[in-house]
Amino acid sequence: MKKFIRWFFIFFIALNAGLLAAGKFYYWKAIFYNYVNIDDLELFPYRTIEAGRPQPWPLSSSYNKIPLTGSLRKELEDFKTVAFLVIKDDSILTEHYWENYSAQSFSNSFSMAKSVVGILTGIALDEGKIKNLDQPVGDFIHEFRNPPNNQLTIYHLLTMSAELNWDESYSSLTSETTEAYYGKNLRKQILRLKTVGTPGANFNYQSSCTQLLAMVIEQATGKKLSDYASEKLWKPIGAEREARWSLDHSNGIEKAYCCIYSNARDFARIGKLYLDSGRWSGQQIVSEKYVLNSISPAALSDKGQPNKEYGYQWWIGEFSGRKVFYARGILGQYLLVLPKEKMIIVRLGHQRDKDDEGNLRDVPVYIRETLKMINL
Repeated sequence: MKKFIRWFFIFFIALNAGLLAAGKFYYWKAIFYNYVNIDDLELFPYRTIEAGRPQPWPLSSSYNKIPLTGSLRKELEDFKTVAFLVIKDDSILTEHYWENYSAQSFSNSFSMAKSVVGILTGIALDEGKIKNLDQPVGDFIHEFRNPPNNQLTIYHLLTMSAELNWDESYSSLTSETTEAYYGKNLRKQILRLKTVGTPGANFNYQSSCTQLLAMVIEQATGKKLSDYASEKLWKPIGAEREARWSLDHSNGIEKAYCCIYSNARDFARIGKLYLDSGRWSGQQIVSEKYVLNSISPAALSDKGQPNKEYGYQWWIGEFSGRKVFYARGILGQYLLVLPKEKMIIVRLGHQRDKDDEGNLRDVPVYIRETLKMINL
């Protein structure tokens, strides 16, 4: 037994030394926590997205007077929802919370953050910090000035058509996405990437596109991503509470592809901004042209067919016969905007419902039953 313990101890020390030397020590954290969670805020350092003067949402005259349909409540509860909010005609119509969450509780955005990065790109473009969407990434990141990466443009990043050698797997310990979430040197990880296809041809969803886009914004503006988001977005749209953006390490860079911690009411403001073509209280925060292009399908191929579901870091679709543009996160974080109905739905929670092909089965229920609830 003593011999076994001695050899196990030697093996354990050697294993940790190897992981440390290979930059894979984060494996232990990934194994311990197993899978991402909406309450991971305290696991990582973060930077604050400061709020300014709050502009509280008006409450509808029917606020919380209309009961959820049975099917809607079942769907929400079956998939462990923590927040469900409906904005209709710029007022809160209904909101419900579970598990001691409230209108002020922090919850992880996951990939809804990608849409925020898309907005910040448009603002930087409006300000002339970015010349145009065809500007090479190499103008901002010198590691991307040589072949094959010199062909990469901001447009390719915005539309998820960069074709980088990035593994988007969420359940693999060794994937790029796992390293991005649990590792401590996200910048180094991104800078080692190479294009392996023809950028601008095919839709290929990769979190690395958004992360690299955020690094471009940081270089273009000379500001930390959270600071730029606070100044140009969070304060102008009257967020009621500060938000927090996870970093790869203390004073590091934001995990831009995910991990903004905020609440349903403040996430809904992003939907209202785009519902109103980039305006907030009469002020043009991001240009109308950019907004319209963001929520229109990019001219790409998607599995051999014309792309119909993705614009500039925003998803596009039709559910229950209604046109919708939306931001979404891996555990069923949804910011759904129905332009014709002037309605915004925010759902935050632990799980989502999808089929084996990745098609969302919960979103149609949320939309259909909400419309039924308010007789639309």
